[in-house]
This record gives sequence, structure tokens and C-alpha cells, in this order.
Amino acid sequence: MTVIDTWHELVKTKDLKALEAILADDAVFESPVVHTPQVGKALTLMYLTGALHTLNNETFRYVGEWHGDRSAVLEFACEIDGITVNGVDLITWNEAGKITHFKVMIRPLKAINLLHRLMGERLAKA
Repeated sequence: MTVIDTWHELVKTKDLKALEAILADDAVFESPVVHTPQVGKALTLMYLTGALHTLNNETFRYVGEWHGDRSAVLEFACEIDGITVNGVDLITWNEAGKITHFKVMIRPLKAINLLHRLMGERLAKA
């Protein structure tokens, strides 16, 4: 099973143990709304867990996928509170099959503002 196969499976199941297992200790997460990269497995896990619970609703789907040797770009779409969210996950992994870098980019501005509020509320509880 490839890293991206594992990613797709954990997105379907929201399996947080699988998420933690696939992250490298030095993983970096880049958010569409936080200026600085979030460095380390714990922070990356926290942000990705929040994103899984915020974005991954019954409308969430991947609509495109592009692969490199140890990287992939996954385009997604979903609807939250009547707002269509479109974005991409840029994922890089190491030779051991652990995710080392995860960047999320979102459009349109209404979606970014909504996610900023919802993720802020979720992360404040963490």
C-alpha cells in the first residue's frame, strides 16, 4: 500500500492512529491561514486532525490527483454551511513512507474565512 493509498483510507475512516503512524517525527504542516509552518509531529497531527473533522464531511471528495516519486497533489472539494470549499493537499514523504510535509491551500476567500473560524474554534478546544 502506498502512502497515498494509506492517506485515502484514513480520510475515509478518520483513523487518528493511522494518521499518527504515517507522520514523520519532523513533519511540517502549512496551513492556508497560519503564517508560519507548524513544525513537528504533534503540531502536524493536531492540525490534520482538526482538518479531518472540519472538512471531511459527507460532501468531501478528492476530484484530482497528481503524483511524483515521493510527493502528491490531491485536489478536493466539499461544502460547509452552504459554502463550496475547493483546495489542494500537497504531500511529501520520506523513503520510510512517512509524511514529512503537508501543505493545504484553499479557495475561495469565503471558504478560507469560514475554515479560519471553524478550525480556530476546534483547535481552541484541543
